[in-house]
Amino acid sequence: MNLSRKQFCLAGAAALTGCEKLPRQLRPGFRMLAREDGVFRAPAAAQVDLISHVLNRLSFGPRGADYGRVAALGATQEQAVAAYIEEQLEPESIDDAKLAYAIRRLECLQEPLGELFEYKPAHLLQQMTRAAILRAVWSERQFYEVMVRFWSDHFNIDASKGDCKWLKAADEREVIRAHALGNFPALLRASALSPAMLWYLDGRANRKQQGNDKPNENYARELLELHTLGIHSGYTQRDIMEVARCLSGWSVRSVKQLRKGAVEFHPDLHDDGEKLVLGVKIPAGLGARDIDRVLEIVSLHPWTARHLAEKLCRHFIADVPPQSAVDAVAKAFLDHHGEIKPLLRTIFSNPEFLSARLTKQKRPFEFVVAALRATQAETDAGPALTEFLLRMGHAPYQYPTPEGYADRAGPWMGTLLWRWKFAVSLSRNAIKGTSVDLNACRRCFGNEEGLVSHILGRLPSGDEQRSLDAFRGKPDEALALMLASPGFQRC
Repeated sequence: MNLSRKQFCLAGAAALTGCEKLPRQLRPGFRMLAREDGVFRAPAAAQVDLISHVLNRLSFGPRGADYGRVAALGATQEQAVAAYIEEQLEPESIDDAKLAYAIRRLECLQEPLGELFEYKPAHLLQQMTRAAILRAVWSERQFYEVMVRFWSDHFNIDASKGDCKWLKAADEREVIRAHALGNFPALLRASALSPAMLWYLDGRANRKQQGNDKPNENYARELLELHTLGIHSGYTQRDIMEVARCLSGWSVRSVKQLRKGAVEFHPDLHDDGEKLVLGVKIPAGLGARDIDRVLEIVSLHPWTARHLAEKLCRHFIADVPPQSAVDAVAKAFLDHHGEIKPLLRTIFSNPEFLSARLTKQKRPFEFVVAALRATQAETDAGPALTEFLLRMGHAPYQYPTPEGYADRAGPWMGTLLWRWKFAVSLSRNAIKGTSVDLNACRRCFGNEEGLVSHILGRLPSGDEQRSLDAFRGKPDEALALMLASPGFQRC
């Protein structure tokens, strides 16, 4: 918080007479304001250009000053987006003070693992959801937040199951956010031993107490099917059982125990015999090191490279990704030993990515956040806003099964009515805790036409312009029309 001496002195006096005279940084309950500095420049091409395309894919959509800021990074659009991509791949170098201010009151998200159990689960879920929305809306480290959401889906955990009600907050912080742009084997190991994952996929119940006990295979199956190799990679039921044997003996302390949430290894509950995983022999007697051996085998396996490459290309290029791009990304994965940034550079330099304009449909979370960013909305990301995500089936941390939210257009086609309702409510300022200053938006871009080009990422088509002309004098309805249009839904 940056306050002048005058502001600080006035704050003390204002506190005696009412908070309306306080500097806004000190007002209780102050919502994050959407005022931006910079060059407000709208796209001027009839089709989505390279800058708009990259902003749509590497961020949750451009805010008012983003297009002009990125354009200024290079003499050509190609140079500008190359500079922007490298900037976003180094999030630690980006000042994110605005985001820090926006989420400063969500204090429980930074609590140590054991302290999370002191909060009511509903309160914790609400704060986690608010943080996810605010980070997507406000962070300058946009691509980092995009990757956090990608990995949160890949290693999906439903926060309603058992102690996941408390543990998912730590998983998001210490697994997903800590490794989102790091190294995949390290991310996989952190997830495998995450207290939340041990609860969600029953790893804590995988134990051998008697000689004929069979392991709990739930996590082993999802580890191979979803997290690493992929479903059609040739592993067998025997491989699943052997992996489960390797993972036996790990547990996590429950809410009813001391040192809640602590992960422990119990040698007496571990199957310490010889195993054979994907044709690789794991000798007897390794104990806790069995998990490391298994993760070494699967984390850098060629099928894992292909599975992750396909998911990343589906996310950033198209619902049916081109095989040439998948092959290039899979090779980069193996060549760089699972480092995540080289995979992403391979995608973003690929001609298939650069030409894939409007080949993806925004999922509900992305649509809602993109609308908030495009309109420079104020928001507290409160329950009224979250309700729309619930209605559209895309509220963070609430997908019930391990595969996570779908990353194709098809499963989301049933949300179109609620997208329209959201667009209308946002444009009419009918969402409690969220508001748009439409006049200020127009002023930023000089006129109505500039605002429309900013929202669409291009000049409106003839049909779009005729539809807008029908709402002359009704700016809120015109805004709703643009936000609900196919032109804004696609990216």
